[in-house]
Amino acid sequence: MEETKSNEPVMNAVEIQQTLPHRYPMLLVDRVLELVPGEKIVAQKNVTVNEEFFQGHFPSNPVMPGVLIVESLAQAGAIALLKMDRFAGKTPYFGGVDKVKFRRMVRPGDVLKLEVKLVKLRDNIGSAKALATVDGEKACSADLLFLIG
Repeated sequence: MEETKSNEPVMNAVEIQQTLPHRYPMLLVDRVLELVPGEKIVAQKNVTVNEEFFQGHFPSNPVMPGVLIVESLAQAGAIALLKMDRFAGKTPYFGGVDKVKFRRMVRPGDVLKLEVKLVKLRDNIGSAKALATVDGEKACSADLLFLIG
């Protein structure tokens, strides 16, 4: 398993962009802290007040939309799949989401820790358990389904 030594990420923003096809404003993973391709990933999203979605969600009470928290988790999971040799260079798609629970608001200044464990992988379809936390507090949990095209 690749893990960070001190504060060095396993993957930085440039390396993430070499793996994921997403770009601003839809790229929602800033660094990868731990990675076992095809098994698990720990990544982070630094939530800043400059995010476009805060202009409308909500200007006087900025809260990261839940759907974007789930998308952040899905992108982290996609990295764990795309780092496998057989999926390198492919496009990840959302196949489904189930059992989503939101437990804490995510606001500007928060660091969203994204943990995704791949549960099953068959052909080009994978399922995963995902958890997003802020300062050790659960923000969101979900079961994710991926399709790799």
